[in-house]
Amino acid sequence: MRKETALVNHILISKVLKEKLKDPYFKELHQLEEQKFEIVKRIVEYRIKNKLNQSALAKKAGVTQQYISKIESGEFSNIATLEKVLLFIGYTVKLKDVPLSQKMKHDIEIFARTKKRTQVA
Repeated sequence: MRKETALVNHILISKVLKEKLKDPYFKELHQLEEQKFEIVKRIVEYRIKNKLNQSALAKKAGVTQQYISKIESGEFSNIATLEKVLLFIGYTVKLKDVPLSQKMKHDIEIFARTKKRTQVA
């Protein structure tokens, strides 16, 4: 029964996500979260492969355990500290600002205006 429930939940979540991804603003934010997840995955995989807990990795990378915990929770508030951890495990951060297409910018502006009206109501 649990497997059936999990399958039904997965199908429902997939349908909701597919619908939400039609919104260009949500899609951009979702893609950013997916990129962050890949970074988190690399750090956790490194810790597991090297039998390190968060404190041990933090000490070796020159950051605090709390920051390792924040990174692994998807909080990337300090890019310089994130860079220290990634350099230690053999990666780097590459930031690039990419202009949105006019259509994407227009769609996001429309979405933002619609959202503001919904929040006010």
